[in-house]
Amino acid sequence: MKNSSFSKPATKSAVSALVLLLSGCSLIPEYSRPPAPLPASYTADDTNAMDAAPESWQQYFTDPVLQNLINIALEQNRDLRIAALRIEEARAQYDIQRSAKLPTIDATGSYDRSRLIFAKGETFDVDMYRVGIGISNFEIDFFGRIKSLSEAVLEDYLATREAQQTARTSLIAEVAAAYVDERALSERQLLAEKTLAAREASYTRIKRRFDAGIDTAIDLKAAKMQMESARASVSALDREHTRAINTLLLLMGDQSVTLPGNTAALDTLAFSPIPAGLPSDLLERRPDIRAAEHKLKAANANIGAARAALFPRLQLTTNIGLVNEHFTKLLSNGINAWAFTPQIIFPIFTHKRNQANLNVSRARMEIAVAEYEKAIQTAFREVADTLLAREQIEKQIDAQSNATDADRERLKLVTRRYEKGVANYLELLDAQRSLFDSEQALVQLRQLSLSNAINLFKALGGEWSGAGIN
Repeated sequence: MKNSSFSKPATKSAVSALVLLLSGCSLIPEYSRPPAPLPASYTADDTNAMDAAPESWQQYFTDPVLQNLINIALEQNRDLRIAALRIEEARAQYDIQRSAKLPTIDATGSYDRSRLIFAKGETFDVDMYRVGIGISNFEIDFFGRIKSLSEAVLEDYLATREAQQTARTSLIAEVAAAYVDERALSERQLLAEKTLAAREASYTRIKRRFDAGIDTAIDLKAAKMQMESARASVSALDREHTRAINTLLLLMGDQSVTLPGNTAALDTLAFSPIPAGLPSDLLERRPDIRAAEHKLKAANANIGAARAALFPRLQLTTNIGLVNEHFTKLLSNGINAWAFTPQIIFPIFTHKRNQANLNVSRARMEIAVAEYEKAIQTAFREVADTLLAREQIEKQIDAQSNATDADRERLKLVTRRYEKGVANYLELLDAQRSLFDSEQALVQLRQLSLSNAINLFKALGGEWSGAGIN
């Protein structure tokens, strides 16, 4: 077998190409983070240090039942699974683009058969077998076009990772909110059932008094109306409670989960306090802001690729192999053959397409800046709103607790007056209805307080241990 190593011209060509490759420049504009459109502080005076903030969701959501539900959701939820697969897709796209910076080496084989016909009518058949190995249409990235595209895809991949972190934080918050919703509806349903039992007993008592000629038909009809109204409330709350359970099971991604009966009451369910930190902390805490900045960097890199397209492109095709007219002698008596084909492409008349692509890249950069700034402003508004609401909701709970206690005492007094014949039944009905409404309102306010705490967890970026993914 003849020696099939590269010849000296091919070796020199490969070295020259390598030198050009290594000396490639970059036309990506120098990146600088846009100034954050943030005020110095939140409207609420809650800018404690971040040192006391929980680093994981387990440190914030300490209820064991809720922790178990969140763990199931993180393992089974389909939306989160899709987000994880998006990361794999983005990673593969980056690997594809990165591979364009290296030459692709292909092995080739071909067979040609031709016939020559001479003037005297003689014919001559020619068989030709070829095998070889070489590089085809490899672009020497002298102006950094391939490098710029690779960097843009890398930033898109990092943005996808941050989007997955955003999806994870959102899922944790949604499960917690659904759990609080289920707990609130369960408590409201129990209150409605308790009220229904009391009104059924009241109706029975009024019926006896009516039969005895003590109470009027109006009292009996009012008692029946209140009893049926309570029964309708029980049915409505039962339907809403079932819906809340189904929502929670959907978020967990496992319809076979059975909620335990020993779950915490709303007045005992609490989350660890979160210090808000400074507004500038949002830039590092919030994965959606970090994702927007990666998108901004990707747009910046695409400008470099569009700039490079305005300059000449150098492509290289090489091949080395063996040629013989007999296939059986190809590897033993083949003739050495090599080819070196550099090609330079000058963009002369492209109908301004390359310049238009550069303008598109610059416009997309401006859009990415605006989206980045919008993400920051949205994050600040969400944090400010939840901080402001937290203090106001606590004041509402205190006031509503006092109102509920007052309604409860009023019902006791009116009940005694009614039993002694001092108050009429309409007064008793009004006191019962007022207490029922107060108890329902108190439960809803406690739910609102817990939901606000969940929103603050999400608005501040969720898990601090996941911040700053690079």
